[in-house]
Amino acid sequence: MAAQNNAALPDGLQISGYRIVKKIASGGFSIVYLAYDEDGNAVAIKEYLPSSLALREAGELAPTISPENLPIFRIGLKCFFEEGRALARISHPNVVSVVNFFRANDTVYMVMAYESGRSLQDHILRRRDKGEKPLVSERFIRKMFSQVMNGLREVHTNKLLHLDLKPANIYLRVDGTPILLDFGAARQTLKADLPKLYPMYTPGFAPPELYSKNGNLGPWTDIYSIGASMFACMVGAPPQPADQRKINDKMDGHLQKLEGIYSADLIQVIRWSLMIDPLERPQSVFALQKALQEPVPEKPAAGKFSVTLDRLKSLFGGSGQPH
Repeated sequence: MAAQNNAALPDGLQISGYRIVKKIASGGFSIVYLAYDEDGNAVAIKEYLPSSLALREAGELAPTISPENLPIFRIGLKCFFEEGRALARISHPNVVSVVNFFRANDTVYMVMAYESGRSLQDHILRRRDKGEKPLVSERFIRKMFSQVMNGLREVHTNKLLHLDLKPANIYLRVDGTPILLDFGAARQTLKADLPKLYPMYTPGFAPPELYSKNGNLGPWTDIYSIGASMFACMVGAPPQPADQRKINDKMDGHLQKLEGIYSADLIQVIRWSLMIDPLERPQSVFALQKALQEPVPEKPAAGKFSVTLDRLKSLFGGSGQPH
């Protein structure tokens, strides 16, 4: 995503009953702040501020939006608000908790419960810098992603897709339990009408259908990103971007290098999740979760891989519905 080139709100600012402490994250679509409510509870406040549409200079509170960008800005504002409202209906230990919204400074703010911990991305990079082998244990991957998928199933049950799943958007509490953060559905809604806001995906973690303006999106879209995130835990880098894979797919070789470090079962689950054709992937989070929890067939001799995928689907219900 594009970098955020807008000035953050000043530290110490009082806004709608919250006191901004500091900026803690930013991207091309929004800025996130640590703040305290009137009772002294820490919260994270996400400000809708797409850098390609709005400009805020240091010392200003409201952004400047050109008349030509205003209709697009307002569409995104509505999507952001509606997505937050949908998230606020979800109460699940593995999904970020949205507690409030408010309008100010000609934009919208989403207030979320603040959690101590760090992102899965930070966890991976710290272990990579220390030279840990394996980078992340198989037990950790299976346990943590099973919980991620518990949260994702709840999201899908509520007719939402995440659409920006990656290690940077999986937050690990101090006790190691994961939370899904920073949903990309509002950005994706914008993308359908606004070529100006490209790219809306993260290369390596995004399936091919997210590269296309009218891609067929569904649970299988998030499933590709889950497989990509598990792969990143193993190698410390994202998979080959999907657009490059369509031209010269090198993922089979990358996965083969993991043999002997991780079980054939786990590698096969990731291979299944990362299929270029959406119909070849698990069609529900439940099917993927079941495959992750139970043994799957090992990779056969070269040339018989399609049989293994068919076997996986028959075992774990690739077209099964979430339970």
